[in-house]
Amino acid sequence: MKRFIMIALLISCFQVLAQEKVKIDGVATVVGDNIVLDSEIDAFKQELIQQSGGQIEISDCEMLEQIMNRKLLAHHAVIDSIVVNEGEIQQQVQRKTDYFSQQLGSQEKMLELYGFDNLKDLKDELYRVEKEGLLIQKMQQQLTADIDITPEEVKRYYNSLEEEGNLPEIGAEIELSQIVLNVEPTEEEVEKTIARLKEIKKEVEDGGNFKMKAILYSDDPGVTQNSGFYTIERNSPFVKEFKETAFSLEEGEISQPFKSDFGYHIMLCEKIKGKQRDVYHILMQPKADEAAAESVRDSLIKYRQQILKLEIPFEEAVLKYSQDKDTRLSGGVLMNPESGDTHFDLTRMDPDLYAKVSGLKEGEISDVFLDETRQGLKMYKILLLKSRTESHTADLVQDYVKIMDLALQKKKTESIEKWSEEKIQDTYVNINDFYSKCEFKSNWSKSQ
Repeated sequence: MKRFIMIALLISCFQVLAQEKVKIDGVATVVGDNIVLDSEIDAFKQELIQQSGGQIEISDCEMLEQIMNRKLLAHHAVIDSIVVNEGEIQQQVQRKTDYFSQQLGSQEKMLELYGFDNLKDLKDELYRVEKEGLLIQKMQQQLTADIDITPEEVKRYYNSLEEEGNLPEIGAEIELSQIVLNVEPTEEEVEKTIARLKEIKKEVEDGGNFKMKAILYSDDPGVTQNSGFYTIERNSPFVKEFKETAFSLEEGEISQPFKSDFGYHIMLCEKIKGKQRDVYHILMQPKADEAAAESVRDSLIKYRQQILKLEIPFEEAVLKYSQDKDTRLSGGVLMNPESGDTHFDLTRMDPDLYAKVSGLKEGEISDVFLDETRQGLKMYKILLLKSRTESHTADLVQDYVKIMDLALQKKKTESIEKWSEEKIQDTYVNINDFYSKCEFKSNWSKSQ
């Protein structure tokens, strides 16, 4: 439950912004230099109930204590001079505003929904929330960096759950491998794209407006919100080619067309600010024609037939044919980005992916299907269902890694709770009269 609450708190930060914008409510508590508003408690609670489908019940007092624990971590992260990557925060803010604008249909609807008059005010507030979240994350990592767990501790943890009748249910899981063939544009189409980017570069150098050109011509999905503008540091989460170009340009200079995994770009360095670069870019993606797409599809159908006829093992076909650089050398095995391992919980899978694999038996291969990245790059795929485990009560041998993770998380949580108990005593805490009646787990009132 605690883990779920923490996830819900992070997800719901955006919903809290509108409440904080209208600061007409009272201050529930102060923890160090951080305040908790009444509206913040209500917003977090409502979001938690919504995220759980009404399955979790939590009081205002319990919710407040969860928030106060976060504020305590954030306060001491600042005191301990924990450093966060400003560029990374800015990129996260940009991604979130782009996402919500796209989901709601326009930037104006997003601002209206969250109660802000302009994009700058919204970004400033979201920046504050994201920075606090990153400080909390890094503080938790610092506090638990040296914590490990032994096999004996894992066994004791499992036995305690078994004795209490609290062994978790493990959902149905599958492992998948893939073969990917990219739908590539022709050389002629690539040359046309590069030539067009060179034309735009010259037009801007002759007095045209780069920002307006980006709005009109860029294939970057975020361009309608940011006009192609990004602030970049050397450790910002951009592809290598993008960062290298940004730091190779002088202020006011426009790059030659360059290639990345997303397509072809030109970039304008608008401003150099120490270790940061403010840049605009235009992305163009050469389009593959229908004949090329059909040819790729036919090839993958042929390779699938070879595998089904046992003419070539799936893993060998991956190495021979697949064009996905992330999985080609590992037999095509897909990694679950949430868990960091190769298992996918069927109940938590992307609906489109679930539809393609839910009916497969172990060892079966999906039909050829078309997939597309968020950047518009197209590819054809087949998926092999490597293994399938039905839902069951946790078993120490079969589910050792999962039980070990749970036991380690419990140990880390207990360590943070112990640290919190100590830090509460030497941290300024002020709880208003209404919440002073709460029965907290920790001694926030500092009573003897």
